[in-house]
Amino acid sequence: MDYGLIGERLGHSYSPQIHALLGNDRYELRPIPPEELDAFLRARNFRGLNVTIPYKQAVLPYCAQLSDTAREIGSVNTLVVRPDGSLLGHNTDIGGFTTMLREAGIDPAGKKAVVLGSGGTSLTARTALRRMGAREIVVVSRRGPVTYDALYAEHADAQLLVNATPVGMYPNTGVSPVELDRLPNLSGVADVIYNPEKTALILDAQARGIPAVSGLTMLVAQAREADEWFFNRPVPGEVVRTICGEIRAEMLNLVLVGMPGCGKSTLGAQVAALLNRPFVDCDEEIVREAGMSIPEIFARFGETDFRRREAEVLRRVGRESGTVVATGGGAILREDNVRALRQNGRVCFLRRALEQLPTDGRPLSGPDDAIARLWRERREKYERCADFTVDNNSSAEAVARRIQEGFHEAAHR
Repeated sequence: MDYGLIGERLGHSYSPQIHALLGNDRYELRPIPPEELDAFLRARNFRGLNVTIPYKQAVLPYCAQLSDTAREIGSVNTLVVRPDGSLLGHNTDIGGFTTMLREAGIDPAGKKAVVLGSGGTSLTARTALRRMGAREIVVVSRRGPVTYDALYAEHADAQLLVNATPVGMYPNTGVSPVELDRLPNLSGVADVIYNPEKTALILDAQARGIPAVSGLTMLVAQAREADEWFFNRPVPGEVVRTICGEIRAEMLNLVLVGMPGCGKSTLGAQVAALLNRPFVDCDEEIVREAGMSIPEIFARFGETDFRRREAEVLRRVGRESGTVVATGGGAILREDNVRALRQNGRVCFLRRALEQLPTDGRPLSGPDDAIARLWRERREKYERCADFTVDNNSSAEAVARRIQEGFHEAAHR
């Protein structure tokens, strides 16, 4: 291969897509067992590589030259074959982390920063924070000198928090490594995790009005800098924002919320076809798993049981990627449901005139003023959780196109 990413277990990676958007369509993923690493590196059948765990230190002895950054941090994530056949080692992690903070408007200068975790990513964060002028850097880990209990007791005055642990990463989403209410002075939160796009930590920070950023920007910025080393050419920094938008448009779920009967299922299927994505109707998932219709669930077990089943489906669906999701009308009633949907999605509020909403087969959309009452109870919740709103007031084809366009715009914000 000419260019690519090596590691022991790579799983799913966005690196090929990112490098393709940078103009390099010769970038491959190459998992390499430890016993094959030496032969692979000595063969030199490549021009440039990115390196991930567990090989960032293992490749050091093979490098004839190290960049100042690689030497400072003691690890290499970028290898370039020089004209004489020798290897140059560099590290783009620090540049990626620095760009992530700057793009989010988070300035560590003069501030007390807490970094969660003590591994290689923590070292990257600490080096970058030191370069950016952080006044004090505290490392918190389960077994280190500063534990999580000590964080709250001794460092509650922290102004910047960085998560360099895997807590909250897919598939174990929905958990945060810390309680933000116990860190009242925070003015910025960064999480190096990029799947899900918004970890529980990021959602917690945003709910409190704290500027927060996740790891996708870091990932793309690393690739941009590596591309410069691969091809010895400058790559404009502004492409990072553009590529982040394109990757989000690919990885994020499109979630439809709205009143019962507003057209979420019908339009969701149409939009999924337009985007060439899987489609999940959460109500249909509940029916399939329960082996009975929704009216039957309500009649036999009540609304509380239905909401429990609904929450289980939303938790499962919300942590996946690249899917169009139609929710039930009451999915937004629980804040945990909204968080599950927003962690890896952009939410569209599909709005339709009340007089056009059907009521047959819908347990809570009864006669008289039931629809109007539901609307009064839920309108604010729909609006608050939505990233954009589309009115279902024309042909299905036209509305589906507007949803597609709204999603694309929301993904690039």
